[in-house]
Amino acid sequence: MNSAKNVLGKPLETCCNSPMTGFYRNGCCDTGVEDKGLHLVCAQVTAEFLAFSKSRGNDLSTPVPMFNFEGLKPGDKWCLCVSRWHEALQAGFAPPIILASTHEKTLEFIAKEVLEEHSLIN
Repeated sequence: MNSAKNVLGKPLETCCNSPMTGFYRNGCCDTGVEDKGLHLVCAQVTAEFLAFSKSRGNDLSTPVPMFNFEGLKPGDKWCLCVSRWHEALQAGFAPPIILASTHEKTLEFIAKEVLEEHSLIN
């Protein structure tokens, strides 16, 4: 049983199972020592964010069949690296996030008030 908490201090909720997301591909933005990228932020991606991410060298919209990855489209939920979400925030392209599905470790990098301002659901 996962005992991880979200940024609200409650049990971490599933971000998305279709497409299957998370560093561990378990649907949750859970983390561990293996997760060097810190895939902590559950976001609902936008076309603007996908274009921004692609321009930064991380193409999340193009399918990669050998990894069973269909590519993301606007509206999909995905566990983003906290550093990429923060970079997108600074550039004006941060997608909205789901607080209940965003890992509490995010608070070590981004203030809760900032996360709340960008929350899809309060």
